[in-house]
Amino acid sequence: MEFSASFWIILTGALAAGACGLVGSFLVLRKMALLGDAISHAVLPGIAIAFLLTASRDVGPMLIGAAAFGLLTVFLIELLHKQWRVQEDASIGIIYTALFALGVVLISAYAGHIDLDQECVLYGEIAYTPWDLLMIGGQSWGPRPVWLLGGMFLLNIGLVLLFYKELKIASFDPGLATALGFNVALIHYMLMGAVSLTTVAAFESVGAILVVAMLIVPGATAYLWTDRLSHMLILSVMTGILSSILGYGIASIWDSSIAGAMTVAAGGLFALSILLSPRYGLMARLVNQFRLSIQFASDHLMLSLHRLLERENKHLVSIDEIYASTSTSRFESFLAIKYNQKKGRIVREDDHLKLTERGTEMAQSLIQGHRLWEHFADRELGLPPDHVHASAHRVEHFIDDKMVKALQQK
Repeated sequence: MEFSASFWIILTGALAAGACGLVGSFLVLRKMALLGDAISHAVLPGIAIAFLLTASRDVGPMLIGAAAFGLLTVFLIELLHKQWRVQEDASIGIIYTALFALGVVLISAYAGHIDLDQECVLYGEIAYTPWDLLMIGGQSWGPRPVWLLGGMFLLNIGLVLLFYKELKIASFDPGLATALGFNVALIHYMLMGAVSLTTVAAFESVGAILVVAMLIVPGATAYLWTDRLSHMLILSVMTGILSSILGYGIASIWDSSIAGAMTVAAGGLFALSILLSPRYGLMARLVNQFRLSIQFASDHLMLSLHRLLERENKHLVSIDEIYASTSTSRFESFLAIKYNQKKGRIVREDDHLKLTERGTEMAQSLIQGHRLWEHFADRELGLPPDHVHASAHRVEHFIDDKMVKALQQK
């Protein structure tokens, strides 16, 4: 079956993104995203040395050279940070720039006349993927990068499935992992080795720029949507695949770099997640803040209404009196009136309000909470008398039955 060039390009990008997303999620969880960037550049001398020793661009030697220098990078960074107390970010900057520069020097001095150069490694050219064929016995088996990245993707899936428990515990609580008998250092270097291999597997086809993006952005995007590791890994892979599809479409429209467009698409998905994530997104925070402000306004309304009714010994209070007695804005008070009417706590008669039985119970409960907080601020915190009421006024909204019992015992 013949496939179009577009199919192979998108498939290559998707496999690279999926392979990077799996290991990159653990880098994000460990707060080591910059280490992934460092490794993706610091493996360059390993590639150069492998080429110089073998005079070949075969995948095997280059993967070995890259993995060796990836692990060396991690070792040197930790050595500087732990033994010589150099700050971790400074250690990363020193080691990765030094090794990357060494790789650039080796390639420009000894391999620049061959088809191996800095631009090839940094930027790649995913558009040539359909013509970079794997030939076995004179038979074409499809694009070589697809097989290479597909194998790397499967290898990373196997790594995650086999060592899921170990990676999970070591990522969230290294101390607990050590106490349970896991070799945290071995797990760490195993993960870094996988990052190194994944990086070099994608170098020639998609380049280091896209690799760095896919190591960080899909995992960071997935982290905004879920707190479960298994879901995060799946979402990370899906985000990377979607970025590849959207990026190819963008590149076709703009006639631009495909790898660059895929990176832009990944950044766009991350920006959308910042806006729309149900828990950490900007919209969700705005909605929660609005709900909280209405809850505050509702509590203040009920307290003010109850106090005015008691003070003036009547059954109705004008809405203007309520607006004047609450500390919230007129608009928030208006929404609070509508909210409590809907809940059956207050009844409106023309321009006046009165409490229902349910509303009276709620207001009395709020007053009890306020007085308990005043007692706590006075007796336990020792606040001055003129600070007690204001402090209780701020926290009276945050109380439940369990906290009421705890405060009553103070």
